[in-house]
Amino acid sequence: MPPRLRLSVSLLPHPLRHEVLVYPRRHASAAAAGATSSVTQTSSSNPVSAALPPSAYPSDQPPSHRRPEFRKSQLHRQYTSLLRTTPLIIFFQHNNLQATEWTGIRRELTKALRKVDEEHAAAGRIEPPIAPLVQLKIIKTSIFEAALRVVDFFRPDNISFKGAGKIAGAKADPNFTHDLSRTAYASVLHKKGKHELSPILVGPIAVLSFPHVSPEHLKAALSILSPKAPQNPAPKRKANPGLYDLPVQNGLQKLMLLAARVEGKVFDDGQTRWVSSIEGGMTGLRSQLVATLQGASASVTSTLDAAGKSLYFTLESRRSVLEDEQKGPESEGEEKKE
Repeated sequence: MPPRLRLSVSLLPHPLRHEVLVYPRRHASAAAAGATSSVTQTSSSNPVSAALPPSAYPSDQPPSHRRPEFRKSQLHRQYTSLLRTTPLIIFFQHNNLQATEWTGIRRELTKALRKVDEEHAAAGRIEPPIAPLVQLKIIKTSIFEAALRVVDFFRPDNISFKGAGKIAGAKADPNFTHDLSRTAYASVLHKKGKHELSPILVGPIAVLSFPHVSPEHLKAALSILSPKAPQNPAPKRKANPGLYDLPVQNGLQKLMLLAARVEGKVFDDGQTRWVSSIEGGMTGLRSQLVATLQGASASVTSTLDAAGKSLYFTLESRRSVLEDEQKGPESEGEEKKE
């Protein structure tokens, strides 16, 4: 048997050496891990290169608090984008739903939302259909809470590291203020657990997101996911037999409505159902607002008109009294002679 040759790590090529050392510790590809680790080791060993000016970094990849290729970083980006672009988000607690149950629930939800779009089209409304854009998905609560803090509390124009800690504040660079930057992380670290939605972001949570606030679509969604009479009654079996399939009903029993985020404000169960009960949707709400403003203006006009008329009659009566007083007793005697 030929003798085994021992290869020294120092004799291996540079990329291969990093593959051998880094691959067991990183869940990335060998080439990406080798290239990233080489840059990391160089920057850590050389403090001058670690403090590079902003122009030295590529515009599409500034330095981040966490490595951008990690799944947590990608989820953080998705959640911040969702919170900024979605005005209506409903939070549900789910308990061990199976894949078949999720499939049935999503099927019935899509069917109910499409029915609302068809009704709008039949009524001649020019609003675009939103059923394909409504999403029901499970979230990572800790990352979602961090994204909430960044969206609601981080202001690049007014950066403060109060309560962030010495390490987080020292690593923060005010030149970089993107969502994954160390500056954003350090400036909202003291707000951890203090958001209005923090108490409900515990355990398994699913969110239902709408591209815009539509009370009709919200009512249809709640009638499927969280039916409650009289505001959001469930469809009858004859109208929607698929809703009463056993997997769907078992899954719905494991869903519980917690809260909602509407235009940046937190709504509880009752307030969320009140939004869904607005007649005519946003169009009806706008017409109600216009009618209220018109009624208020008419009321103000009538009040001012009544006050003017009252003042006119008062002055006229006073004028007649003064004229009678100026005539005096002579005029009264002349009237008697006549």
